[in-house]
Amino acid sequence: MLDKPQAPHPSPLPASGERERLRVAVFTDKLDWHVERTLRALQAQGATPVAVRLSACKIETGRASSLVIPGFRDLPDLAIVRAIGDGSLEAITMRLGALHALEALGVPVVNSARAIERCTDKSMASFLLAQAGLPTPETFAAQRRAQARAIARRECGKGPLVMKPLFGAQGWGLRLIERESDLPSLQDARGVFYLQRFVGPPRPPFEDMRILVSRGEIVAAMRRRSSHWITNVRQGAKPVAVEPSAREAEIALAAARALCVDFAGVDLINGREGEPLILEVNSMPGWSGLQRVTPFSIADRIAADALALIAPARQRV
Repeated sequence: MLDKPQAPHPSPLPASGERERLRVAVFTDKLDWHVERTLRALQAQGATPVAVRLSACKIETGRASSLVIPGFRDLPDLAIVRAIGDGSLEAITMRLGALHALEALGVPVVNSARAIERCTDKSMASFLLAQAGLPTPETFAAQRRAQARAIARRECGKGPLVMKPLFGAQGWGLRLIERESDLPSLQDARGVFYLQRFVGPPRPPFEDMRILVSRGEIVAAMRRRSSHWITNVRQGAKPVAVEPSAREAEIALAAARALCVDFAGVDLINGREGEPLILEVNSMPGWSGLQRVTPFSIADRIAADALALIAPARQRV
């Protein structure tokens, strides 16, 4: 399935001779399915990719660029971020700083540190989506349990809430909050209560949509159907190929713009009136489930889009 032809793409790539000289840093914390396919796709398009951990990067001000990226004598021509990796607040701050430094040095980064920061912090993402006037489920974020309890007392009478980890993905750590007593301790909440109105039917089947966006275009989409209200494919949901409606495509693209994301997985769900609502925007999305129902290599498309950023970046330097 992964060897099927690439989807047509209108954006011109660098000339073949130039692509052969391009070196790409693929930042990751492990060589998983997505990283392996990204590396293969970049190689197939004439680039030289190097998988590297952001945790291995260093700042050395005695060097010309002051930034040391393992596997690169100087700097990469392009960086693709698949994972930041676990670590302390200080460690994560330095890794994001390395991405900011690459951008300051003229290296295109997909996605930018700013976009990753905006999407990873669900509270900031919700704020920015609301400021952009985009439809989302009603959302609440608080740092004190007393505040969260007051929200639950006030809101659970209107219907359940979903509590999500502020930094989390793939449906892990979600809780259904139907009453005040369902709230975890402040320690278990890791200091933040991020609560979102539950949207969906009271019983199975449950369904939402994942739309993959790249460089302002829709790449592919699927509906995720499940007998459980958590609809991530990694947790057993079934992917079903779908063509987004004009409204769904419009909202997904607008969400990516609002969070400054070049490459994103935008999750939508239909509200009570059938209006698409944005559940979240992922800046380091997986696509293994989507690939199962997509007739071309998503990795090839993503690699081509990322490589196409290099020529404009060089013109600006």
